[in-house]
Amino acid sequence: MRNFEKNTTEEIKMKLFLILNSLAAATLMLILILGKEELTKLLNLLVSEAPKEVYSDLGEVHDYTNKIVKIKDQVLLDAPVIKQFPELPRGCEVTSLAMLLQYSGIDTDKMTLAKEIKKNAVPLKKEGGHIFWGHPNDGFIGDMYSYDNPGLGVYHKPIKELAEKYMPGQIIDLTGREFSELMIFLSLDTPVWIITNTTYRELPKTAFEKWKTPAGEIDITYKEHSVLITGYDEKNIFFNDPITGMKNKSMNKEDFLKAWKQMGSQAVTFIPKRVLK
Repeated sequence: MRNFEKNTTEEIKMKLFLILNSLAAATLMLILILGKEELTKLLNLLVSEAPKEVYSDLGEVHDYTNKIVKIKDQVLLDAPVIKQFPELPRGCEVTSLAMLLQYSGIDTDKMTLAKEIKKNAVPLKKEGGHIFWGHPNDGFIGDMYSYDNPGLGVYHKPIKELAEKYMPGQIIDLTGREFSELMIFLSLDTPVWIITNTTYRELPKTAFEKWKTPAGEIDITYKEHSVLITGYDEKNIFFNDPITGMKNKSMNKEDFLKAWKQMGSQAVTFIPKRVLK
């Protein structure tokens, strides 16, 4: 009997040891994926994507409770669609942001956001076969209102900064994450602002040129574009396109994601208020 009790005790100890080791490994994995700083801001949104469970960072929001989110097999949201033309030939980014903010109930428009978006003051210079200009993450590059003057666009950082003025504490930058993390928010009925290109397919290297910026050398394509992702299914991604004004336009999922990743997997969205309650 004593041997039986001893064996049982040893088995329990071993199981506890294995459980604690698993928790330590999971914590280490989260630190490696999210970074220690973001892990401390983790809002315990437990995401169930059978058969595994993972935690997801919900940004700089401090009032929260645990939520379980089931990743849906398909999503199609009814977000407002806004055309960037004719007023903003290069304003796809702020136009897509206007769609996102209006969907959340914010009273704003593309022209207001065009004025408010941070501008990059670094002048264009071409010298010795090189192009010297600003970095799109440091503000909008060039002329947003006319093709008569040089310009490009803006990346995720200034978009996030502007969005936070309208929705403080709710905006989250998902840049660099896997599409599965975007699916979390889409499954919460929240569309996602992203950067892609006008073909929605991976571009050849010839479509890019190198710029020397104060932040370092970067590869730039003039086919850069921004849309609002409104859904997905097994084979397609759905989005509102500010160029055509088409609502829930569909593209092949594999092609679309390759184009998105090629542009740095840039993505910005917001945390629904009901998640924070």
